[in-house]
Amino acid sequence: MEETDLSSVLLSRLMYPLVEAEIPNLSDIKAKFALILGAYSIEPKEEALVVWTEGKNEYYIKRFLLAKSVAGLTPKTIKNYSNNLRRIFREIGKDADTVTPLDIQAYLAVVMSRSSKINAVNMRRSLSTFYSWLHREEIIAKNPMNRVDGIKVQKKPKYAFSDMECELLRDNCRTAREKAIVETLFSTWCRVSELCSIKIQDIEGDQINVLGKGNKYRYVYLNAKAQVAIRNYLQERTDSNPYLFPMRRQGITGSRKGYVSDSWYKMPEFVSGTEPADKGSIEYIVRHLGKRAGVENTHPHRFRRTGATMALKRGMPIEQVSKTLGHESLATTQIYLDLSEDILAASHRKYVT
Repeated sequence: MEETDLSSVLLSRLMYPLVEAEIPNLSDIKAKFALILGAYSIEPKEEALVVWTEGKNEYYIKRFLLAKSVAGLTPKTIKNYSNNLRRIFREIGKDADTVTPLDIQAYLAVVMSRSSKINAVNMRRSLSTFYSWLHREEIIAKNPMNRVDGIKVQKKPKYAFSDMECELLRDNCRTAREKAIVETLFSTWCRVSELCSIKIQDIEGDQINVLGKGNKYRYVYLNAKAQVAIRNYLQERTDSNPYLFPMRRQGITGSRKGYVSDSWYKMPEFVSGTEPADKGSIEYIVRHLGKRAGVENTHPHRFRRTGATMALKRGMPIEQVSKTLGHESLATTQIYLDLSEDILAASHRKYVT
């Protein structure tokens, strides 16, 4: 193996623990490591006939994850790639550079038979990105994914809350915390992960600077209802947790982190700590609020769809709706909207002559 190859291998192996520890600014760190290693001549030990001993697939996957980490992908995305790829090649049972299009098609067919097309789509997406990287790195001569057709999934209609459902949800909030969560979701259209990451110091009057997908910040806005709900909620807070919606822990058998059943309301509202509420806790709160209110299919993402749909109906330009949602394309925004045929017909009569 050439010295330059050994330098690359050593650099990669030095970076792997940093990837797993989710250390930020990996691109800068890798550049500094490369500069240091460039001043040394690297040779393997004579008895080390094989420089890498963890297997081809593990080697390829770790290199791929490192490349994506340096490119700035979020730890959550990196973890998803890691879990998906390791599972795929464990089940296929072949080295990644020997897998054929037929192997992949057979694997995806098995995934669809035992789970769902959506899961198969996700696995295909991970494979496609991985094999594009392998081909670009000249590890493989041909990309097998070029001969694996996409999977068509029937899209079910997704609906926004009606005006009545919105009021039922508001009316059935039992605590200031629930009220603040509901009004913030209705006003800002945040993703649940973005909601969890909000710190009190991020709130600037009627706007909040949130960290969204792709590590991109954007401003979202609080209407009067949300501002009042947050103010009332913060007045009840007695803890020093920096997050708007902190994690709450109680030693109750059978409870979730951060939220439990109706017995929760008889207990202290907050405990000390510095962690934010997790995604599952917020989803649990919202789901049980929907059950109390008699509103089916209540989940955080539906608040996001509802806010965007109502704003568009009231005349907000779709470009502004898209920017508030944090979308990079209008096509993505259009998927979110719940517009009835009557509304589309009325708009056609108004704008098309």
